[in-house]
Amino acid sequence: MLSFSISFVVFVFILLVVFVPKILVVINQYERGIVLTLGKYSHTLQPGLNILIPIFQRVIRTDIRITTSDIPSQEVITKDNVPVGINAVVYFQVIKPEDAVLKIQDYSYAITQYAQTALRDVIGGVELDTLLGERQKLADEIKTIVDQETTTWGIDVTAIKIQDIEIPADMKRVMAKQAEAERERRATIIRSQGELSAADNLNKAMAMLSKSGAISIRTLQTIEATTANPSNTVVFALPIEVLEGFKKLAGKV
Repeated sequence: MLSFSISFVVFVFILLVVFVPKILVVINQYERGIVLTLGKYSHTLQPGLNILIPIFQRVIRTDIRITTSDIPSQEVITKDNVPVGINAVVYFQVIKPEDAVLKIQDYSYAITQYAQTALRDVIGGVELDTLLGERQKLADEIKTIVDQETTTWGIDVTAIKIQDIEIPADMKRVMAKQAEAERERRATIIRSQGELSAADNLNKAMAMLSKSGAISIRTLQTIEATTANPSNTVVFALPIEVLEGFKKLAGKV
């Protein structure tokens, strides 16, 4: 009788050890549990302690946090026939756990593959200058394409980022020469604008000095500044008006 009691206690203990973990299920805050009853979807478990019917029910856990997935490096030929290597990453989140489990086998892999295809289509339709200058705009366009498909899977693509663009070495040299030529062009324009501005200011200064009669004083100041050394020879050109004035004075005398 005693041995039977001990056997019964051991049997009950084994049942508790085996079945209690299957009866009581704890769902974390960042998870949702998809319950299948006899293979058919019945309901979704919310965070906390939940009760299942062993053997008849099983639960599939789904993480609803934002997930990051690398898009495999792609070599794409742009619209202007330049081969480039693209490295990108996609950020997504499960918003409908039921659809993510029941409608797609491996949503993470599917999203990565779909984003890879969309990336090749978008990058292949633009020129290199557009790719380098409008990276974020192209990433948003890829996100829109991917998001339209994955919404039916219960997935929300939050963002797609183009991390790196690899350009052939010979193309880098050509771009460097182009940038150098552009800088030289801008420097030449700036110098010419400075010379034009200086000429305009000199013209205005000359007109003002001539109008006020101070040009002779300015000329004498210049001569004084340049003849600090007595050995210097100064050639001074008088305006024709001064010479005519001298002639008029001589005629009166």
